[in-house]
Amino acid sequence: MSHITLIRHGQANTEARDEKSYDKLSALGHQQAAWLGDHLRASNAFHPRIYCGTLTRHIETAQSMGFAEEVVQDPRLNEMEYFTLAKALETQQGVAIPTEREHFAQHLPQVFSAWRDGVIKDPPESFAQFEDRVLGSLTEIAKGDGPALVVTSGGLIAMAMRQVMDLDIPAMARVALAIMNTSMHRLHPIGDQLSPVLFNAVPHLEHPERHYAQTHL
Repeated sequence: MSHITLIRHGQANTEARDEKSYDKLSALGHQQAAWLGDHLRASNAFHPRIYCGTLTRHIETAQSMGFAEEVVQDPRLNEMEYFTLAKALETQQGVAIPTEREHFAQHLPQVFSAWRDGVIKDPPESFAQFEDRVLGSLTEIAKGDGPALVVTSGGLIAMAMRQVMDLDIPAMARVALAIMNTSMHRLHPIGDQLSPVLFNAVPHLEHPERHYAQTHL
């Protein structure tokens, strides 16, 4: 098994309220990704394999990091459709979508729980299907030769952490809310399983002049 470094995409369209509008990087998102790429090259990080989802924000992040030709795109690495799920829960169960960031701490576990329990009718995919594709893609990548970089999204990273740490839904939601744009999260093989050895690292944003770029949305 090889270790995997999961990277959340750069800041996307923070004003969006649907999947399509959200799926593009902001100017800051491109800059965050460029700084991360510079950091990886300066630290001589060795990643012979690079993957990303097929969403625009994943591809743009990889490109701004300086990776283009060598990236393998895999739709299994795409994000869950949070906006779609949230709107369905509002329509079907009357659970209002928050307008203030602080309220997402209560809303996200509600969405996750309703999705897992089948309360949300006709979702784009079931919670179990999301679990299966995350596990399947990362298991396959871990079997390859050499360390891998995977550019993806916060919800997928939170699901990966749920799987390797047996997290319940509230803990998975807290993890998802904590994940910063262009943060790194490493899963390392210990025995015959992947274990987390790095979470939410942003060394490329640690200089005081870049603290403003430590974004969650």
